[in-house]
Amino acid sequence: MAKTYALGLITAVAASASLSKNNCAYADGPFSFSPFSTPSSNASQPSSSSSKQSAPSNPPSSSLTGDAAEPPPPPPKVRNDHPRTTSAGFDPEPLERGVQALEKISQSSSAKQVLEAIKKQEETRQVELNAKAAEYNALKAQFETERQRVIYDEQKKLAQHQAQTKSQMARYEDELARKRMQAENEYHRSRNQELVKLQEESSIRQEQARRATEEQIQAQRRQTEREKAEIERETIRVRAIAEAEGRAHEAKLAEDVNRRILIDRANAEREKWVSAINTTFDHIGGGLKAILTDQNKLVVAVGGVTALAAGVYTTREGAKVIWSYVDRILGQPSLIRESSKGKYPWSGLFSRSIGTLSRGGNKGHTKDGKAFGDVILHPSLQRRIEHLANATTNTKSHQAPFRNMLFYGPPGTGKTMAAREMARKSGLDYALMTGGDVAPLGPQAVTKIHELFDWAKKSRQGLLLFIDEADAFLCERNKTYMSEAQRSALNALLFRTGDQSKDIVLALATNRPGDLDSAVADRIDEVLEFPLPGEEERFKLLKLYLDKYIAQSETRKPGWFRNLFKRQPQKIEMKGLTDDMLKEAAAKTDGFSGREIAKLMASVQAAVYGSENCVLDPSLFREVVDYKVAEHQQRRKLAAGDKGSV
Repeated sequence: MAKTYALGLITAVAASASLSKNNCAYADGPFSFSPFSTPSSNASQPSSSSSKQSAPSNPPSSSLTGDAAEPPPPPPKVRNDHPRTTSAGFDPEPLERGVQALEKISQSSSAKQVLEAIKKQEETRQVELNAKAAEYNALKAQFETERQRVIYDEQKKLAQHQAQTKSQMARYEDELARKRMQAENEYHRSRNQELVKLQEESSIRQEQARRATEEQIQAQRRQTEREKAEIERETIRVRAIAEAEGRAHEAKLAEDVNRRILIDRANAEREKWVSAINTTFDHIGGGLKAILTDQNKLVVAVGGVTALAAGVYTTREGAKVIWSYVDRILGQPSLIRESSKGKYPWSGLFSRSIGTLSRGGNKGHTKDGKAFGDVILHPSLQRRIEHLANATTNTKSHQAPFRNMLFYGPPGTGKTMAAREMARKSGLDYALMTGGDVAPLGPQAVTKIHELFDWAKKSRQGLLLFIDEADAFLCERNKTYMSEAQRSALNALLFRTGDQSKDIVLALATNRPGDLDSAVADRIDEVLEFPLPGEEERFKLLKLYLDKYIAQSETRKPGWFRNLFKRQPQKIEMKGLTDDMLKEAAAKTDGFSGREIAKLMASVQAAVYGSENCVLDPSLFREVVDYKVAEHQQRRKLAAGDKGSV
C-alpha cells in the first residue's frame, strides 16, 4: 500500500516538474496552459486547464484506495526544444530528483507527515490556481468592459466628427450660396447703376436740349422786347420833346406876365415902405429937435433913461440874490450828480406821479422774477439784495432805523445800478454822488456835506444816499497825502452818520474796501461783494445788450415832434445769430465785467453800422468778439506790467 502511494507521488512530482518545464517553455503571457490539453481546446479558459493539470494526481489516489481506474491517456507528442530531453519531449531529471526525494522520504521516520505536508501544499496550490483563475476572469470582464467603453467612445467621436463634418459642409455650402447671392446682387446693382447712369445721361441731354431751345426762345423774345422798348423810348422821347417845347413856350409867356405883375407889386411895396420910413424919421427928428431945443424936456428924458437902466440892473441883481437864496434853501446840493428827486420840490411832480402809478401797476411784474430790471447778478447776490430791499421796505413802514451798506468789487459789476434798483424796489428816493467831488471843494467841503445831509432829511419817503468811489475821501485819516479839508469832510460825514438814521440809507461803493477808515467801516451794517459775472450771467448780459443795441436799436423814442424832423436810423438785420453763438461768446469773455460786455455789444453795433448792408452775421459777430477779447487780454497784461514795475 505504501509502495503504491509512493509511486503515485513520484508520478505527480514528475508531472509537476514537467508542467513547470512546459510552462516556462511555452508561456507567452501572464497565464500558463497545460501541456496535456488538446490542440482544439480553448486557451482562454483557465478553469479547464487547471482541472486538466490536476488530473494526473487522481490516479494515485484511486490506486491508493484500490478502486479500478483507467490509465491516463498518453501525452501528446511535443517538439523537443531542450537537448537534454528525449525525442518524445520528456525530461528525466525531475523524475530522478523525485525518486531521490522519495527514497529520502521512505528512509525517513516521518514519511507520513511529509506526505501530508506535500498533500496540503498541493491543495494550497490548487486554491491559489483557482484564485488566479477568478482574478483572470475578473480582469477579462474588466478588459471587455474597457473594450466596450473604448468602442463606444470611438463611435461617439466618430459620430461627433461626422456631425462636425456635416455642419462644416453645411456652413461651407451656405457660405458658397451667400457669396453666390452677393455676386448676383453686386452684378444686378452694377447693372442697375449703369442703367440709372444711362437714364441720367439721357435726361441730362434732354434737359440740355430743352434749355438750349428755351434760351433761343428767350433770346428771340428779349431781342423783340428790346426792339419794342427802343421804339417806345423813341416815341416817348419825341413826345416829351414836343411837350417840353410847348410847356417852355407857355412858361415863357407866363413868365413875362408874372414878371410884369411882380414888378408892379414890388414898386407899390417900395413906395409904401419909403413913405412910412420918411414919416417915422420925420416924427423922430421933430421929437429930438423939440427935446434939444427945450432944456426941461432934455433933463426929463436923460433922467428917465437913467432910471430905467438902474431899475433893470437892480432887478437883475436882486433876482440873482433871491434865486441863490432859494436855491440854497430849497434846491439840490451841488454834490449830487443824479437823483430821483427833482432839483426843486415843485419840479417833476407830474413825472413822479406817473412813475408812482407805473410802479403800482407793475407790482405783479416785479414779482415775476425780473425785480431788478436790466441788472443781472449772481443768483445768490440777487436774492440777498432782494432780501435787503424787502427789509428796507418793512423798516420804513415800521419806522425803524435803516441799515447802512457797503458794495465792493471790480469796476463795472453793477454796484450803482443795483443801488438804484434797490431804492426803486424799496420805495425810497435815491441820490448819487462821487467821492472825487469832495476834495476840490477844499474848506467848503464840510459845509457841502452838512447841506447834503440836511437836504436828504427832507425826503418824505426816505433817501438812499449812494457814494461812489467812497475811498477817494473816506480813506484812512493817518495817510500823509490827506489834506486837512479832507479830514474835516470825513469827520463831518462821521458826525452825521454816528447814530442810526430813520431817514437816510448810506450805501458806499468802492473797489478797494481795505483803504476805508476804520470808523467808516464801523458804521457799515451790510457788506455785499459784487464779483465778475460768471458764464451764465455773461450769456444773459449778452442777450440783454444784443436786444438793447441791435434788436431795438431802430425803436423810436417818444416825442412826435422830435421824430418828425429826425432821420430814421437804418434797421439792423440779424442772420444766423443763435443762442449757441452767444454761449460761445460768453465762454470766450471770461473775466469781462458787465460794463465791458455792454461796450462789446456797442462795438458790435458800430461794426454793423460800418458795414455796407447793415447785416449782423455770425462771422462779423465772432470777429468783433475775438478783437475785444484780445484787447481785454492786452489791457490785463499792461496792468500787470504796471503793477510789476511799481
